[in-house]
Amino acid sequence: MEQKEHLSNERPPVVFVPGGIMPAAMAYGPLLDVAKGEVQPIVKDLEVYATDTPPPDFGLELEVEGIRRVADDAGAKRFHLVGYSAGGASSLAFTAKYPERLRSLALIEPAWSGGLMTPEETADWAELDHAMSLPPGERMRAFMRWQMRPGVEPPVLPLPPGPPPPWMAKRPAGLEAFARAFKIYNLDTERFRQFQQPVYYVLGGLSTRYYERAAKRLAGLFPNMQVEVYEGRSHMDPPHRAESERFARALRARWARAEQPL
Repeated sequence: MEQKEHLSNERPPVVFVPGGIMPAAMAYGPLLDVAKGEVQPIVKDLEVYATDTPPPDFGLELEVEGIRRVADDAGAKRFHLVGYSAGGASSLAFTAKYPERLRSLALIEPAWSGGLMTPEETADWAELDHAMSLPPGERMRAFMRWQMRPGVEPPVLPLPPGPPPPWMAKRPAGLEAFARAFKIYNLDTERFRQFQQPVYYVLGGLSTRYYERAAKRLAGLFPNMQVEVYEGRSHMDPPHRAESERFARALRARWARAEQPL
């Protein structure tokens, strides 16, 4: 492993928020194995799965306040935030509401990034809405296929052997709840123009171009954002799991830069 970037603050707090399928500990396990001892990890599961079924009034506000709550409980006044997919969308909403709490922001293909709906995004969401309308037994596979470039089949998820874990049964309803929440949440993207801390946006080379278009839009808002493409990776085979050493090096570089005076 290459020499680590120097961090001026020893073991800075980092909140890790997962996507809508895997629990946080499983999603970030490989990355935390690499970065253990370097940070104070605050591994946070999504609020939508805190109960057996999503709350009837579920919205991104619940996820935003959940991030704030776990940081407060850990005594982290300012922290680095890493969010993937639905967790990335929640992290963007947190950044818009509580920018002063963040040292840096890392986004791994956020599921939603606000903004105006272009014709391409309208078509993307129509396809996703169709996937979400399928019976639960078909919904997950259609959702995974939507994440990929045309003609690219999604990989098999690395689940533990044996019968499906209990948390899997919650996933179809949770994904549907997020899809509804994105449509009604008012994300003030103009606030991103004042966010001076480092933003790291990760793309998979095999992922749907929906995330590439979002990256371009956000890069026009965040003044200190860098985009990196991980070739051969996708939304269902993301860098924080598949290339955890490389991803950790990239995070260290952003964390070190975040400690420098603006």
